[in-house]
Amino acid sequence: MDVNQIRQILPHRYPFLLVDRIIEMDDEHVVGIKNVTANEPFFQGHFPDIPVMPGVLIVEAMAQTAGVQVLSTIPDRDKKIVFLVSVDSARFRKPVVPGDQLRIDMKVIRRKGTVAKMAGHATVDGVLVAEAEVMCKLEDKVEETPA
Repeated sequence: MDVNQIRQILPHRYPFLLVDRIIEMDDEHVVGIKNVTANEPFFQGHFPDIPVMPGVLIVEAMAQTAGVQVLSTIPDRDKKIVFLVSVDSARFRKPVVPGDQLRIDMKVIRRKGTVAKMAGHATVDGVLVAEAEVMCKLEDKVEETPA
């Protein structure tokens, strides 16, 4: 699944779409890719002389990857939005820097109704850089009425 197909599933847009490709996906897991470039807007301030991808954005990339899997499994996904409701057991093992390619592997732990809990990890060149559990909840999209 390329970034255009991901954009059909997730509501996120640049600069906050943090998944570039989905390379594996089934009912129980998903693997996403985030190519980290020197042009990322967060590197302007984190940190200008030593650019490091913020840990919270690595977790966000993990949550977005999980969101692709969750939304892909429901038939009326265009009427739903997925919200991150919790993050547990987040650990950051190594810095992620420009030129790295994050491989994000997320697995379903539990899914009941509109709530899904997934656990996963992110690696760069096979080396663990982060891990976390995320929980998300599906909600109905609220349609805006014209003024």
